[in-house]
Amino acid sequence: MRRRRSALQSKMYWQIILTMFVLLDFLQMAVAHCMVHQVPARNFTLHCTLLNETFLSPFSAEVVESWSALRREHGASETKPPLLVNEESFLCCLWSDNNIDCSLYRASMQARKFIPSEISISASQEIDSNWNIECWLKGKLDLLVCSLRFLKLYLRANLKVNLLYAVSELSVGDVSTSSLKGTVTVAQCDCSAYDECECCVPSPRLNSTYIMWLKAVIGVTHLWSPLMSVKPIDIVKPEPPLNLHLEMTEKGQLKICWSDPQLMPYPLQYEVKISANSGQNGWQMVQVALETSLAIDNALLDSSYLVQVRCRNRRGPGFWSDWSTPYNLGAEVLYFPPKILTSVGSNISFHCIYKNKTEIVVSKKIVWWLNLAEEIPESQYTLVNDRVSKVTLFNLKATKPRGSFFYNALYCCHQNRECHHRYAELYVVDVNINITCETDGYLTKMTCRWSANPNTLLLGSSLQLRYYRSKIYCSDFPSTSPKSEVKECHLQKNHSYECTFQPIFLLSGYTMWIEFNHSLGTLESSPACVVPADVVKLLPPSNVKAEITRNVGLLNVSWTNPVFTNNDLKFQIRYAVNRKEIAWELYEVSNAPRSAVIKVQKLCVEYVVQVRCRELDGSGYWSNWSRSAYTLVKDIKAPLQGPEFWRIIIEDPARRQKNVTLLWKPLMKNHSLCSVSRYVIKHQTSGNTTWSEYVDNGTTCSFPWTEHTHTITVLAMNSIGVSSINFNLTLSQQMSTVSVVQSLSAYPVNSTCVILIWTLSPQIYVITSFIIEWKNLNKEEEMKWVRVPPNISKYYIYDHFILIEKYQFSLYPVFAGGVGKSRSTDRFTQGGYENENNASLYLVLPIVISTSVLLLGALLVSHQRMKKLFWEDVPNPKNCSWAQGVNFQKGLEGT
Repeated sequence: MRRRRSALQSKMYWQIILTMFVLLDFLQMAVAHCMVHQVPARNFTLHCTLLNETFLSPFSAEVVESWSALRREHGASETKPPLLVNEESFLCCLWSDNNIDCSLYRASMQARKFIPSEISISASQEIDSNWNIECWLKGKLDLLVCSLRFLKLYLRANLKVNLLYAVSELSVGDVSTSSLKGTVTVAQCDCSAYDECECCVPSPRLNSTYIMWLKAVIGVTHLWSPLMSVKPIDIVKPEPPLNLHLEMTEKGQLKICWSDPQLMPYPLQYEVKISANSGQNGWQMVQVALETSLAIDNALLDSSYLVQVRCRNRRGPGFWSDWSTPYNLGAEVLYFPPKILTSVGSNISFHCIYKNKTEIVVSKKIVWWLNLAEEIPESQYTLVNDRVSKVTLFNLKATKPRGSFFYNALYCCHQNRECHHRYAELYVVDVNINITCETDGYLTKMTCRWSANPNTLLLGSSLQLRYYRSKIYCSDFPSTSPKSEVKECHLQKNHSYECTFQPIFLLSGYTMWIEFNHSLGTLESSPACVVPADVVKLLPPSNVKAEITRNVGLLNVSWTNPVFTNNDLKFQIRYAVNRKEIAWELYEVSNAPRSAVIKVQKLCVEYVVQVRCRELDGSGYWSNWSRSAYTLVKDIKAPLQGPEFWRIIIEDPARRQKNVTLLWKPLMKNHSLCSVSRYVIKHQTSGNTTWSEYVDNGTTCSFPWTEHTHTITVLAMNSIGVSSINFNLTLSQQMSTVSVVQSLSAYPVNSTCVILIWTLSPQIYVITSFIIEWKNLNKEEEMKWVRVPPNISKYYIYDHFILIEKYQFSLYPVFAGGVGKSRSTDRFTQGGYENENNASLYLVLPIVISTSVLLLGALLVSHQRMKKLFWEDVPNPKNCSWAQGVNFQKGLEGT
């Protein structure tokens, strides 16, 4: 029997078997009369024994001995012999610290509950297995784990294990096999470890009850454990506490601080272990804490002590977490806090404990340096106690990035300029962020914008807009609120953010601010409150029209006011001449009846006009500019004057007459206002014969000159009328012989300018103007002319001249009664203009010399007079009171 038992034991081992959706009816048949045992928040032992047909005998001494041995092995008390069972069965017992719960399973898979006094086991007939089991819920609350350890490792071979479970909404105390409904799930068991299997239930429901049992296959024999029940929330094993660090109160008291593990659904209690290093024989001390900090003795800093923390459920069952990562209290320099995040303009303080090797430096010998470049004045130090020094920095400015460093380094040093390489980090961020909001012209949404300089943001930081809404208007002093909400904002191309509120309450006050989040802390900008009705950006005016008014010559602009506005508006009109580079001019008007009139300088150009508006009281924003309106260039008035004109006379010997061709220059727009449709040429002869002719296109007109006197007037005409001021020219054969121009000289200045100088002889006629003609005689060019005033004798002609070629210049005097005889020159006078200036200089030079001689003589006379005044009259005491008693003669003799 023992050999057969040994052969079966050598074949046992564990492996993973996963089976899904086992029907609950099979479970209820197998364990219809079984008790359900609660799983404790600690490890426990499960014992299973396989029994054959002669397994139990009511009077067998071996059975009694075997049962007693089993009881003694697991620490239970002695009991009376068990009852008789005559079938092949196996026995499974759930062992706790003080009692044993057993269930006897028959081959038909029916079972009933037994107490230890009812059964006994023959040592020669048992094939048993002891499993140490521990179940817990991982700290992230996402995995229920049951770990099985083998107390008898020779059973490791030929063994397969499954963990089966079903879920109930009843409490652990009320659950039974009859309450199970639905499906049973098989959990995955990993038995790859040498002495352990681990079964995992994913994504458990924390407050539901899980009914679990183990199914083991030893060779060809199936073993079933007793039913176990557990609520996952009762067996949580939290993650260790995080972020152990030292903090210091304003009075210099040290405390060890930590952070809770995440996702804990209940409050925690903590154990803090302070242990000495190995050189002090491993001394340790454990203290209990209910908060995430514990005050410690400052004397612990004198040596290297390690601090660890663990946690568990404060109000119910559960496991202790593992100990946290050790924190060393023996650093040479301690800063409190080691890092600070603050905003521009704030005041902050740092504390420091400085240890020089093994001795702590007294606080009065500690000095502070910023970036090891600037010593902080002693006036900013505070001696908290004999070990702790405090420095305060005032009105901080934003930290300027230095390469990859976004902080200022603050050093705590010995007064002998000895500094440790450790430092505190100071991060100063500018959170003075301006938020601007505007409500659209349809009053349906409010858009808020804000921007932050990306170069000043810390790595890993984020910005978000928070807000809350008041029922009506804003408070006098806006403040942040814990009941605020986060508004989604979208990053724009220019590094700005844009957030949209829709729908909106026009009269509610929206208080908003920017929250700066970083692992070091949270900063907030100054809150601003906005009422949507006060930040409306109106729609632009529509139906904008512009025109230059006839006869008056003003720019008249009209428009239609936008919707959702009242009549209390002010408007800005910008207008400009329509060309490639537009130079806008601005005109503002208030309470306008949808139109405005603007005086402009140029009337005969196309203007482009736009209009915008805003509330008259100044609230809100200017609307966008309206669509552009354009003026039409049209006649405003009749031309102000007719064109200047000149004539060319050509002799016709065959017909014994002279042909006259009139030449005139086109009128500028500021004279024609704004166009010329035709020119009217009026003729009047000495016989009082008059007639008119019209020139629609062109600037010339020819006619025969047959009378002694012929007067011509050229008028300009447009759609409004004809010019009222016009030039007249009289052709007189008698006046054409009058010669008044005595000389005419042409002096070249450069290739673009020639000076024409003339002199006149005495005359009895009144000259009304001069006409200057010039042309290039080497080329067939048209004659050019210009009218000049009668009161000048020199004129600068600007044209393109080739000085090596020959030009003819002619000067015509124009009288009221006709055109006089001209004088011409066909050559340039070389150096004459300068010589003429030199001749004038020769006349002036003698006058200047004689005047200089006279002035020199006057100076000599004045000098003699002054010498007599100072050296003869002044020293006389009779003439000056201050000279009385002074012996001037003695002084003169000494010299």
